[in-house]
Amino acid sequence: MLTPSPTYDDYAQQVVDGDILACEWVKKAAERHLNDLNRDWIYEFSPEKALKAIKFMQLLPHVKGRWAANKQKIDLEPWQQFIIASIFGWVRKSDGMRRFREAYVKVPRKNGKSVLAAGIGLYCMMADDEYGAEVYSGATSEKQAWEVFRPAKLMAQKTPALLDHYGVEVNAKNLLRPADFSRFEPLIGNPGDGASPSCAIVDEYHEHDSSDLYDTMLTGMGARDRPLMFVITTAGSNIGGPCYEKELEARKVLDGVFDDDRFFSIMYGLDEEDDYKDPSMWRKANPNLGVSVSEDYLEAQVASAIRTPSRQNSVKTKHFNIWVGAKTAWLPMDTWAKCGDESLEESDFYGCPAYVGLDLASKIDVAARCTVFTKRIDDKTHYYAFPHMYLPEEALDKAKNASSYRGWSVSGHIEIMDGGEVSFDAIQEDIISLASKYPIKEIAYDPWQATQMAQNLRDAGALAIEYPHQVKYLSPAMKELEAALASGRFHHPDNPVLNWMASNVTARIDKKDELYPNKDAPENKIDGMIAVLMAIGRAMLAEDRGSLDDFLNNVVSI
Repeated sequence: MLTPSPTYDDYAQQVVDGDILACEWVKKAAERHLNDLNRDWIYEFSPEKALKAIKFMQLLPHVKGRWAANKQKIDLEPWQQFIIASIFGWVRKSDGMRRFREAYVKVPRKNGKSVLAAGIGLYCMMADDEYGAEVYSGATSEKQAWEVFRPAKLMAQKTPALLDHYGVEVNAKNLLRPADFSRFEPLIGNPGDGASPSCAIVDEYHEHDSSDLYDTMLTGMGARDRPLMFVITTAGSNIGGPCYEKELEARKVLDGVFDDDRFFSIMYGLDEEDDYKDPSMWRKANPNLGVSVSEDYLEAQVASAIRTPSRQNSVKTKHFNIWVGAKTAWLPMDTWAKCGDESLEESDFYGCPAYVGLDLASKIDVAARCTVFTKRIDDKTHYYAFPHMYLPEEALDKAKNASSYRGWSVSGHIEIMDGGEVSFDAIQEDIISLASKYPIKEIAYDPWQATQMAQNLRDAGALAIEYPHQVKYLSPAMKELEAALASGRFHHPDNPVLNWMASNVTARIDKKDELYPNKDAPENKIDGMIAVLMAIGRAMLAEDRGSLDDFLNNVVSI
């Protein structure tokens, strides 16, 4: 039943006023909507168009659970109405065309994601006034593509009056309107030549290794008057993937860092300081708590995570929208993120002690150099890490993460080298150039690949120290990094490649509680983090030697 009052505006105001418990990003989405209502600009909000989309979706039947058994129609919750009203209600004053071309919605499982996505797909095919509409439920697998299309197909089948009104046929693998050949169908991989999506729905974008499908869909929409790229997803574990990159873009738009009036986003989840085990915080992440998500269900999921630590990350991502790194991640990524500062520059640390870590494990894969500067603040050592990554061009073409690597190379966060191998000579020249600017105390290298380079650096006057990748060398550095992160003594320039590698590190713990860095898949690179640990390890030893020298000098002076 259609709510007669403008529930979406009420919802936004209640979120901003604190009457509805919400996280930072939901508050900012609500504030953006309310602020835009008072702007004198090229867009306006059309209650009629918003209510048209809401009414359409509330004529659709439930197809799952007790609501389907009772033959109930969909009754959209205020938060769902807000999303639909925002996407379809905001239009351009000059021609009435839709303002938002892209929408990124992050909401945990069991909160009615498929209902929302299926309803939007049906509306865009049937009622969006788009001649020859092409609506795709896009995914990397057939199973995932049908997760949205299947409920949409069932909704259509159960509403014959709707099919008659819009002249739509239900076929085995698509919905079709013969009058103008509008269609809605699942799509695996990229659309073929000639495809012109008017609406593309991407469910669980966090499962995508590359942005290829998203980019191709978006490019194919060029001829459409009112295209919509709609992403609805939970959080995941691949912060080097396209979904996390899209989330960072969404955050910057909501923060006002990026000015993109055609990109809508709302992200339900917990705030950084929230404990997912605290039931009073659950509503922040689960707007349908008490409707399609029960407290008993979440209690059982949390209890399972506490009882079985290996399930913790799965529960955090699926039910509380917390991004994690590797499936058994070593570092808490929310703490890591707090230590990032894009404004940091190496030139800020001229005169500070510097230590370089070199991880050159393979000439045909990622190689890493990291410079760590140290500062004494309030009698405690602070570390400032600046990474530099290298990758041979031929390896880029074969890499599973090729799409991310290409993006990082364009942004200057990874250096692509010509040919099939990393040039150690070029890295050596980089270090010599660096040493001409900063007082590099030591260069730590793994003797596996860098012995000749180390000798060349020694000949050039550098102090190059072997740093084998063994527990006795890496465990102290890992423990120091853990402590430095927790106390805010570790700082990094928010480099996306290093962020991704930090999320990939798992920790192997032996019987003596010593740590060793590992990864849970070959494509989850950690080279940059190994270089960080090597540099920190040498910095720790240098600090210990300094303390001993001070002590001996004091004894002599006595």
